[in-house]
Amino acid sequence: MRKSPVFPALACVLGALVSAAPAAARDLVSFDSGKLILTNGITTIEGSGGGGLATWATISGMGTDRAVGISAHVTGVELPDFRLDTHGIAAGIRDRVELAYARQNFNTRNVGAALGLGRGFQFNQDIFSAKVRLAGDLVYGPGWLPQVSVGVEHKRSLDAAVVRAVGAKASAGTDFTVSATKLFLGASVLANATVRWTKANQFGLLGFGGDKRAGRSVQFEGSLGYMVTSRLVVGGEWRTRPDNLGIAREDDAKDLFAAWAVARHVTVTAAYVDVGSVATFKNQRGGLLSLQLAY
Repeated sequence: MRKSPVFPALACVLGALVSAAPAAARDLVSFDSGKLILTNGITTIEGSGGGGLATWATISGMGTDRAVGISAHVTGVELPDFRLDTHGIAAGIRDRVELAYARQNFNTRNVGAALGLGRGFQFNQDIFSAKVRLAGDLVYGPGWLPQVSVGVEHKRSLDAAVVRAVGAKASAGTDFTVSATKLFLGASVLANATVRWTKANQFGLLGFGGDKRAGRSVQFEGSLGYMVTSRLVVGGEWRTRPDNLGIAREDDAKDLFAAWAVARHVTVTAAYVDVGSVATFKNQRGGLLSLQLAY
């Protein structure tokens, strides 16, 4: 039987958890909230720490390497023919390990009737993710060395029969990411690059793999932000995506965002989002609004 690549990745994550566990246990109730404002990032639509679309190397929560951090988010994306709602929670252990869960609800509105699914049919997906910081620091350390993290995101559709009916090869799948992120304080610029190994259709909402491509492919996520003030960051993101389904072409996703730290523990993010074609419906451009609480 062919060995799945999921198990080595999970073994790496579990190893990091074991090494972090004794120190984490000592500081289990310590929430020092010591990170600089906004340096914990916001939360992606998949629940991991990062931007709105792109995963970053950052670890969720405001806890430093001496404490535990937690965060929770709710996000809505309004498009001409669809609506995506996500909510979830994440924990950061000593700024080294991140564990997160998110639920995605994708409402097809009138498109559901046109596709024979029924008006307002909703695709639902659970996402369980983990991330480990391997090297570097977002803010401190050598200017040439970014913070580098590896991550795993296991996605599970709750509408298995439907996603298979539209051509997906599977209703569950696992993405693997490698991210490098750096904040250049002198220039007030944040830069991120992520490589994702995935076979997800529309972030996994339409299943995994298809008639055009059944296996994983390498995709890229890039982010660039400018800190207008210590509490306001503006920027943009670009995310390439696989095009696996013959019946539904998939385009790159991009956004222009503004993240505002209303208070130390509260961040509001607004963005213009363009995800291109979704389930044969083109020009899906709209707005994203997200609220994050972090400690």
